Amino acid sequence: MKLWTKEIEQRAAKFPLGSQDGKGLDAIVLVKYFNPYGAGTWLITEAEKQEDGDYLLFGFCHIFEWEFGYVTLSEILNTKVNLFGCQLPLERDLYIGENATVRDFAQAY
Repeated sequence: MKLWTKEIEQRAAKFPLGSQDGKGLDAIVLVKYFNPYGAGTWLITEAEKQEDGDYLLFGFCHIFEWEFGYVTLSEILNTKVNLFGCQLPLERDLYIGENATVRDFAQAY
């Protein structure tokens, strides 16, 4: 599964860094990444291409607790989960709605 598609890239262009500032839990989710084998959810709400070609992403993330923060696309792409000696990638939620908000996913804030 591709974690970053042309469709996501086009959508991200509509939500550069700072574009959803102040919306909090009502911010639109561009893409949701998750660890299907344990803790780890990233609800990406803003994205901006950097000079080096990577993307700086902003969103509401949960590993130990929910918090807003930054992550790069390369970090998401390179994160591997060790399960029984296998290095498995994160996954992308294929079924989020176009107008899904952080509130729709983050129950424990």
